[in-house]
Amino acid sequence: MDKQVPGSIDKRQARAAFSRAAPHYDEVAELQREIGRRMLQRLTYIRHQPQVVLDVGAGTGEATQALKKQYRKASTIALDFAMPMLHRARKRGGWLRRPICVCGDAEQLPLADQSVDMIFSNAALQWCNDLPGTFSEFLRVLRPNGMLLFSTFGPDTLKELRNSWSQVDGHSHVSPFPDMHDVGDAMLRAGLAEPVVDVDRMRLSYPDVPSLMRDLKTLGAHNVTRDRPRGLTGKGRLRAMYEAYETYRRDEKLPASYEVVYGHAWAPQQRRADGVTAIPVDQIGMGRTGQG
Repeated sequence: MDKQVPGSIDKRQARAAFSRAAPHYDEVAELQREIGRRMLQRLTYIRHQPQVVLDVGAGTGEATQALKKQYRKASTIALDFAMPMLHRARKRGGWLRRPICVCGDAEQLPLADQSVDMIFSNAALQWCNDLPGTFSEFLRVLRPNGMLLFSTFGPDTLKELRNSWSQVDGHSHVSPFPDMHDVGDAMLRAGLAEPVVDVDRMRLSYPDVPSLMRDLKTLGAHNVTRDRPRGLTGKGRLRAMYEAYETYRRDEKLPASYEVVYGHAWAPQQRRADGVTAIPVDQIGMGRTGQG
């Protein structure tokens, strides 16, 4: 559900931003590609052979194609809430390796209960307003023993930009990002089993602030919070923010910090719903001997 509260993401604006970004997204998605590669590397150490793989927030489909290559016998679904992104994901696959493409929101997955064996989601959950609800949706569509692997961004992400704006005005200029511990708590509240969360810190460098802001806009990752300032930002305030950001300059470059939060969990064999423990039909009787 798209919560109508200050600081929350305006989903309509976010969808429009990523739709506009689709043609040039791959040109500037260096960080997202690296995070995706690190996630895929983690999968090589996990023994899991899914029949259906869901890539949530698939974007232009680079990770989707890597998942198709890694799990050749599985059906692979690319899901994104921006249709132009899915058009590019579909083209990337070619005729022989096209994924199933579904336009939908991670917070309200248009998929049947227990229909997926693995969910992979790279740098997408920060666009969800209800994190526990999103994890509940993931659990709903995962089959028993299904796996979830995701990345998102933590509160130190773009801290230089956030701090520089805070010296200029009191508006929200950078999207909010959840703390690692809040992510772990949300996984537990949703009922996911064996949740593991860890953090990596990465940094990009820019010659100046406009270059950073252009990249964010090209990615579709600029500010779409509900309490963002409306209208054009005055030249004076913009100049003041640039000057504040300059205090971070080192070795002739300006840093842009990213706190990357990785999460991993499983769908339990037994689930509780409305106080009732549900056991999969194929598990009934397992572990019993000598009974007819």
